[in-house]
Amino acid sequence: MSKNFREPVSGFTHLFGALVSLVGLIALIYKEIYIGQNSILGMIGVVIFGLSLIFLYTASTVYHLAVSSEGVIKMLRKLDHSMIFVLIAGTYTPICLIALESYWRWGLFICVWLLALIGIVFKFFWIDCPKWLSSSFYVGLGWLALAAFSPLSKVLPFQGMALLILGGILYTVGAVIYCLEKKG
Repeated sequence: MSKNFREPVSGFTHLFGALVSLVGLIALIYKEIYIGQNSILGMIGVVIFGLSLIFLYTASTVYHLAVSSEGVIKMLRKLDHSMIFVLIAGTYTPICLIALESYWRWGLFICVWLLALIGIVFKFFWIDCPKWLSSSFYVGLGWLALAAFSPLSKVLPFQGMALLILGGILYTVGAVIYCLEKKG
């Protein structure tokens, strides 16, 4: 632990993630304007996704770098953990708004964001809940896309479906690792 930063390695790697996410957001906006369908829903989807990445990494950067009172650190930890829900919902957003139609689009979009909001409130009121409980909530929200598997498989190419499934598997593995790690 540095005198200037609580956890400099974690903090600066997350800062790097925030900067890369900013570059990625700019690239997504450019792609949507010049290569994509240039639709309002597409633009909203990629902007929300990009911002959710930036918010997650920025919150984590501040949490890991801040040297402050125990109360401030606890609030930053709540914000850091809450941003996981924002990222999961943000990841769903372009899928819902671009790939899905009719009730699947808005039903899944509203459901995911409502569950993310519930998760955020949950983390703010019970930040020290068992790791398995919060991880189960993250993973459950992440795999909610299975509800829309049929309509997604009709509009996404095989590679898109494979990436969605791989992403779900990686999130799940990450949650298991998080549950198994000891408090430092």
